[in-house]
Amino acid sequence: MFEYRPLLERIAHVLGPGGLVTATSGIESYMHEERGLYHGRAIAVARPASTSEAAAVVQLCAAVGVPLVPQGGNTSLVGGSVPWEHGAEIVLSTQRLNNVRAIDPLNYTITVEAGCLLTDVQRAAATAGCFFPLSLGAAGSCHIGGNIATNAGGLNVLRYGTARDLTLGLEVVLPDGQVWDGLRALAKDNSGYALKHLFIGAEGTLGIITAAVLKLFPQPKNIYTAMCAISRIEKALTLLSHARAASGDSVTAFELIPRLGLVFVLRHLHGLSDPFTAPWPWYVLIELSTANPSAGLKTVFESILEQALIAGVIGDAVIAENLERTAALWKMREGLLEAQKREGGSIKHDVSVPVSKIPEFLTRATAAVTAALPGVRVCAFGHVGDGNIHFNLSQPPAMDRETFLAEWLPINRIVHDIAIDTGGSISAEHGIGRLKREEMARCKGPAELDVMRRIKKTLDPQSIMNPGKVI
Repeated sequence: MFEYRPLLERIAHVLGPGGLVTATSGIESYMHEERGLYHGRAIAVARPASTSEAAAVVQLCAAVGVPLVPQGGNTSLVGGSVPWEHGAEIVLSTQRLNNVRAIDPLNYTITVEAGCLLTDVQRAAATAGCFFPLSLGAAGSCHIGGNIATNAGGLNVLRYGTARDLTLGLEVVLPDGQVWDGLRALAKDNSGYALKHLFIGAEGTLGIITAAVLKLFPQPKNIYTAMCAISRIEKALTLLSHARAASGDSVTAFELIPRLGLVFVLRHLHGLSDPFTAPWPWYVLIELSTANPSAGLKTVFESILEQALIAGVIGDAVIAENLERTAALWKMREGLLEAQKREGGSIKHDVSVPVSKIPEFLTRATAAVTAALPGVRVCAFGHVGDGNIHFNLSQPPAMDRETFLAEWLPINRIVHDIAIDTGGSISAEHGIGRLKREEMARCKGPAELDVMRRIKKTLDPQSIMNPGKVI
């Protein structure tokens, strides 16, 4: 049996007081994830406070072949940030790597360490008069390093792109303990392979992101929000297309909410009321923004909605006339996950399809899961502006939770097959982790999987970096 004590003593010496956690009570919060699907075990939790400390820990573990599980805020929804149950791994937490290293408002960049909370990055940007657009429900607990490692999406992808699009440069500890310093604040750098893209979305399987240079943008001065009622999903796409063209592509968010989702929210979240006097099958939360206070975007926004009403594209609309009303409308969208939890078991899907294929996907997937599981309640919502649909299913009222959740895998396969058949992906923004590893192997072609495995073997020949995740 491998003797871990000498290794742990060396790591503790490198990290100093509070840097290594070995007590069971101390490591427990690092062992389970958001959905409660996995509960792992670990030898210890290493908490480096600098890149050099992180590199030293990796070097020590690589020398004896002990695997590491990189972990940020541990908000993963696919089990990618927790150790396996065998207990032979060390968790490397980025909690103490939480400094904002530099802000350059003239270059519109910010350099931050991986353990910074997303809200801290947003606040630091705002303090400098800039805007960092990555926006997630978990912003107060997720780390920017984890956001990059999973290529997080969120609410503003339509306008600003994913974490990949917002990342200019990275600093990464490689599986042998070397540090790759790619912290370049350049919009253009055509000098060889773009190595940063290997680590963005790799979920810590190729290296540990310790810092990043991120893009900033001018702070929006005017933001206009409305909730629109629509009769058919096809009309949402018509509204989106018209709004993008008429506003000069100023649409920041375009979120789909089904009637069932609104019912859940109104039933379980306090302080909200139905914005409309009559129910509609679908709702769209649309937001336009501009950094130019004299752009006349309010007039454009009102004209877009007026024309959509006249053309029958939307049946009704509620414009947020103040910040309080805006917050209430967004609470209806952001509260969907919490409200759905209170309706019992939920089988979730994070798929993406081409925007033009959303109606086909929703029609086919709804019919298929209803045929397979009569009485299932489809609560499909999400970032329709970028094709990302959270096709979530709530348990039938007459079925118990355990029986329903036992259908997770076969239902996943039904939905994923339809997503792939419509040109989509089985993971839009949550990643692969442990939950979708077998599904990815089933859905991707052999050549693509072979390239991924060869990259993994080349960079991490010992497979000590988050082993068993993704591939």
